[in-house]
Amino acid sequence: MFLPRRPIDMPKHLLTAPLLLLASLLVTPFATAQTTKPAAATVAPAADDPTVVMHTSQGDITLQLFADKSPKSVANFLRYVHEGFYAGTVFHRVIPGYLIQGGLYTKDLQPRRTHSPVQSEADNGLSNLRGTIAVARGADPNSGTSQFFINLVDDRRLDYVGNQSGLTWGYTVFGKVVKGMDVVDKIAALPTRGQGPFAADVPNPPVIIESVAVEGEAAPAVASPSAGAESKASKSP
Repeated sequence: MFLPRRPIDMPKHLLTAPLLLLASLLVTPFATAQTTKPAAATVAPAADDPTVVMHTSQGDITLQLFADKSPKSVANFLRYVHEGFYAGTVFHRVIPGYLIQGGLYTKDLQPRRTHSPVQSEADNGLSNLRGTIAVARGADPNSGTSQFFINLVDDRRLDYVGNQSGLTWGYTVFGKVVKGMDVVDKIAALPTRGQGPFAADVPNPPVIIESVAVEGEAAPAVASPSAGAESKASKSP
């Protein structure tokens, strides 16, 4: 069986032995062998769960956020949304049959400075089903900052199993795509290449996130590239 690639991404020169061990112990998703796409996630949102529209160079993606199930992760994501942090960033990692990932790097693949990490809520009972959006992180379960990934298939191997280690903690689901899954699949079908600090999986042409805004609110002003505080780019995918 092929060894997996986790839903985090790190330049080769920043990898450490523990992270290499983490990567080697994960399991390759069955998704890569699937010929048909499963239905998108059907988690029922609460009445007060916010809806966010992500305008990309490939089309619009509408997300329902699960504020009732993942309050810290949603608040963290909305903080970046309201700051205009995501405008001008890209989907820097695309793996067909697995995920698309973005939320940190500019189109020149330069990382933006982020806020302190958010505490993991992977034990919230939500599963990494097709169309769900989850917090990308490093080996530490509580290392997620601005990055996120959208699942292209049902991948319950990314779910919470226990709090024994980063391997068993899984990845926090905090929303789902309610409109624009065709755009997600379109992004997933783009050719990829190695570029900048990444050896592979960078879409060509780049997929730019032009703006992200809560539905019904005006798009925020674009943040400066240095907006944010504590977390280092090396901690993120």
